Amino acid sequence: MQTLYLKALEIQGFKSFPDKTVLSFGEDMTAIVGPNGSGKSNISDAIRWVMGEQSSKALRGGKMEDVIFGGTAVRRQQGFAEVSLVLDNTDHIFPMEESEVMVTRRYYRSGESEYYINRRSVRLKDVNELFMDTGLGREGYSIIGQGRIDEILSVKSADRREVFEEAAGISRFRHRKEEAERKLERTQENLVRITDKIDELELQVEPLRAQSEKARKFLVLRDELRGLEISLWLEQLEKIRAGAIKTLSDYENAVRQKEEAQGAVEALYAAAEEHAAQMRDKDVEAEGVRFQMMQRGADANGLENAVAVLRANIQNNLENRDRIRRELEQQEGRADSIGAQIAERKERLEALVGELDALAAELSAKQGEAEETARSAGTLAGELEELRRKEAVENASASEARVLLSALAAAAQELLDRDEAVHQELSAGEERVRQLQEGRDAAQKELAQAREDRDSLQNVLNGYGLRLESRRKKAKEAEERHVKLQMEENALHSRIHMLSEMEKLYEGYSKAVKLVMGEARRGQLKGVHGPVAGLLHVPDHCTVAIETALGGAMQHIVVEREEDGKAAIQYLKRRDGGRSTFLPLSTIRPSDFRDQGVRREAGFVGLGDELVQFDPRYQRIFSNLLGRTVVAEDMDAAIAMARKYGHRFKIVTLDGQVLNPGGSMTGGSVSRSAGILSRANELERLNRQRAGVEEQRAAAAQAMEEARREATAAAYEVETAQAQQRQHEDAILKLEERLAHFDAQLTDASRRRDEQRRELEQIQARSAQTEADTAAARARIEALEGSAAALRAEAEGKAQGQSELQARTAGIREAIAELNMRRAGLEAEQQAAGQSLTELEALRRDLTGDRAERERMLTAFEEKNAALEEEILEKERRLQAIRQENRERQEAIARINEEKLALEARRNQADKQAREKNSELLNLEREVSVLEQRKAAAALEEKTLLDKLWETYELSHEAARAQRVELESVPKAQRRVGELKKAISGLGNINLDAIEEFQRVNERYTYLTDQRDDVLKSKKELEGIIADITEEMKTIFARQFSVINEAFQQTFTELFGGGKATLELEEPEDILNCGIEIRVQPPGKALKVLSLLSGGEKAFVAIALYFAILKVRPTPFCVMDEIEAALDDANVVRFARYMRQMADKTQFIVITHRRGTMEEADVLYGVTMQEQGVSRILTINLNDVEKELHIK
Repeated sequence: MQTLYLKALEIQGFKSFPDKTVLSFGEDMTAIVGPNGSGKSNISDAIRWVMGEQSSKALRGGKMEDVIFGGTAVRRQQGFAEVSLVLDNTDHIFPMEESEVMVTRRYYRSGESEYYINRRSVRLKDVNELFMDTGLGREGYSIIGQGRIDEILSVKSADRREVFEEAAGISRFRHRKEEAERKLERTQENLVRITDKIDELELQVEPLRAQSEKARKFLVLRDELRGLEISLWLEQLEKIRAGAIKTLSDYENAVRQKEEAQGAVEALYAAAEEHAAQMRDKDVEAEGVRFQMMQRGADANGLENAVAVLRANIQNNLENRDRIRRELEQQEGRADSIGAQIAERKERLEALVGELDALAAELSAKQGEAEETARSAGTLAGELEELRRKEAVENASASEARVLLSALAAAAQELLDRDEAVHQELSAGEERVRQLQEGRDAAQKELAQAREDRDSLQNVLNGYGLRLESRRKKAKEAEERHVKLQMEENALHSRIHMLSEMEKLYEGYSKAVKLVMGEARRGQLKGVHGPVAGLLHVPDHCTVAIETALGGAMQHIVVEREEDGKAAIQYLKRRDGGRSTFLPLSTIRPSDFRDQGVRREAGFVGLGDELVQFDPRYQRIFSNLLGRTVVAEDMDAAIAMARKYGHRFKIVTLDGQVLNPGGSMTGGSVSRSAGILSRANELERLNRQRAGVEEQRAAAAQAMEEARREATAAAYEVETAQAQQRQHEDAILKLEERLAHFDAQLTDASRRRDEQRRELEQIQARSAQTEADTAAARARIEALEGSAAALRAEAEGKAQGQSELQARTAGIREAIAELNMRRAGLEAEQQAAGQSLTELEALRRDLTGDRAERERMLTAFEEKNAALEEEILEKERRLQAIRQENRERQEAIARINEEKLALEARRNQADKQAREKNSELLNLEREVSVLEQRKAAAALEEKTLLDKLWETYELSHEAARAQRVELESVPKAQRRVGELKKAISGLGNINLDAIEEFQRVNERYTYLTDQRDDVLKSKKELEGIIADITEEMKTIFARQFSVINEAFQQTFTELFGGGKATLELEEPEDILNCGIEIRVQPPGKALKVLSLLSGGEKAFVAIALYFAILKVRPTPFCVMDEIEAALDDANVVRFARYMRQMADKTQFIVITHRRGTMEEADVLYGVTMQEQGVSRILTINLNDVEKELHIK
């Protein structure tokens, strides 16, 4: 009996099986029966589909989505279809450890497809390889239906090859060969692509090599120049700084001397100023004396003036006395003369009044006449002005009309010329439009053809694009997974490194522990084993509990002997390193825990020393520390234990709560990952995790490279198609430009033609309008000229009247002016006569009362003169006294002037000395200024050099000193700098990027060259592999074909009850590709080819051939889907019995509706469709078949 068989088939959502359906199969024969349309063939489709069938046509559908249950009137459609095949693998025929192999396929309506082997996601390729050369699979002969019968009976004998190749066991070889040929094809494509890239790079390498060598030479020269320039600048800088130091010293000495000279000058100037101040004091003193002299001189002058006035008064009095005496003698004659003059003045005043009244009347009459004449002249002037204005308007209008007439004449001639020109242009434009239209039609046809070619290529490009997008997506996903795993690995590595460093540095331990362990590592302290926390391993779930139980004891240090602990303590005392507890192995005693009954308590996890792992050497240490500590699951369990055992020992819960001996409790929140033990556990866990991630990353890297290669190949296809598409696009663009050019020219030509037509119409209209405007202009000119002549005649009459009025008005104004002059003269005479009369009358009154007064005045003058003589004598005495005082003051002023002269001499001496000292100071200031300029110049030179260092090489002074080179001689170095600059200049343009670019391109060139060699090597290897596989396939196929031929002859004879049958290769020399001819001779008949047999005979021949194949190469199971439908009842019985004979090597599952087949079956499954569109499975007895399934 076979060792590999189909155990079960699980179907859900596949075709007519919406609900999960499981069919279990034994190692015997199973028949699946049911009425037509019940869905029994869907079972064989399900088996074919789960084994990788990709053709929806082979599954009796239009598209793959049709395999998903589509719903009924009462059931909703399913979202996916899933089929699982369970195979027995007890003898491990499949290369797997499991005794059962489940192959699952799931398909979603979105188009996603998934494959699983033993519930692990795999590829379709993996499923195909699993079934290859087992007779199973979509290309094998494990599922035989009417379609397979038709294939083997096909007129095209080549269509039979797949069955024979699978039976011969060369499918795997052919798959390997085809895979190798695909690899060879890809290799050839890669070789072409690599060769193209190498050819492209070869054009770049040599120019870049030359540029790179020149750039490298430039860098060597530049570096030498840099070193020399920096060193020369530093030499120059040192000289500048040395000179600057001397200049600074000279500057400081000059400043000190200048300050001393400045002090001396200031002292001399102060002395001179002191003398000048004393001189000013003397001037003030002399001025005071002069002021007193002036005051007394003024007094003397006053007295002199007063005496002179007094003497003048005396003289005046004498003269008045004599005048009064003479006036008294003349007064009598004057009185008579004044009376006669008064009478004459009164007579004249009366005559003047009469003359003025007559003149006023005449003046009033003349003024009235002048006003009337002025009003008439104004009216006439206004009328004349209005006439002249109207005449001017008419003349202007006439001029405008004449100008318009001239313009109209010119326009008419221009329109005539333009009409002729436009007619000529219109004829040329219509011809141009016709030519352009013909050109555009031709371009339109070319463009349509080019677009059709472009669209055809676009369809091809879209297919390539979809393939590229799929492969890029796959590559991106693979790369993202690789990057994600790489980042995860890096993160783990960083975390492990950090934790390892923390462990190595004893991070989290006390200062004392760190010092002791450091000294122990250096070998200075003996017998030190390490801190407690570093000597044990704790399971993750107990970490918090053990950390809590140990507490500070985690940092206790385990030592070999007490002496070792003593030495460590003395070391800590010397280093002032803090304190630590030491646990000598030689003295620590284990704990004795007697309450063993606690082990049976609910929630008991274990004793502390039993839950941790450690070296047996430290048994007593951990028994001492944890031997009396119980670990409980939770607080409730801990409290129950503590109460029961009287709080005699410490209990710690897994989450770190503590019940201390004696009854006290310690608890709260506890960090899950901050402890020393947590760190060690995390480090161990991370190392395990990193190993897994590294393995995953390596696999992901391999998948990523494979995906990238596939994407590169797809990209090459797209690039090639895109290049062709670009050529089409360029051609279309040129044609579109050409068509657009024609359109633009045609539009422009049509527009110009239409404009010319419109212009002709406008010219005709404008010509008619011009003629009408010309006639109107001439009529207007005549009317305006007549109106202007009438206005001009009327204005001339008005002008004559105006001249007469103007002459009359001028005569009246002259008469008025003369009358006004006469009145002014009479009025002045009247005023003078009146004033003279008043004065004469006053004089006459004065003469009457003045004689007595004059006689009194004569007596008064005599008395005044006597008093004035006395006053003169007094003032002359006072005048003599003042003159004496001023002579004394004059002497004082002379003395003060002498003292001032002495002070002036001393001041002049000080000024002279100050000027001399100041000259010295000026020399010193000039020297300081020169030194200051030298100092600034040195600083500037230093700054310039430092700036040059920075701007040229971006170096500070200190950085430049570090790059200084030893100079043999400065002149020689300067000459070398010139040579280097000349050499650099001679290199021309330098491309420094060429060094890196050449390196990159050369590396790429070398890499591609190596890759080409590898590809050529791979190509040769693949060609060898293909040749070897081909030879092996020929050998195996020839051997197996002979065996199958013999078996076919046997099965044919046994099934037909005689006769002959043979298989022949059409072209034996091409054994792997030629067709296979089947020749049969049924009993009692002549040798025939298949095409001459009846339908039943053909089917029986095919069955005989399949049985022969199964004899030679049995398949683990075989599904036969109504292949005996064309046989008569007798042959059905023969078929069934023969199948029974072969059932010891192959498990048969037969889908049938023939009774003879059902009678040979061990198990019957019935398929019904009690619910419309939904298949159900029934296990039935043969006797119930007819009743249940209506089979006759």
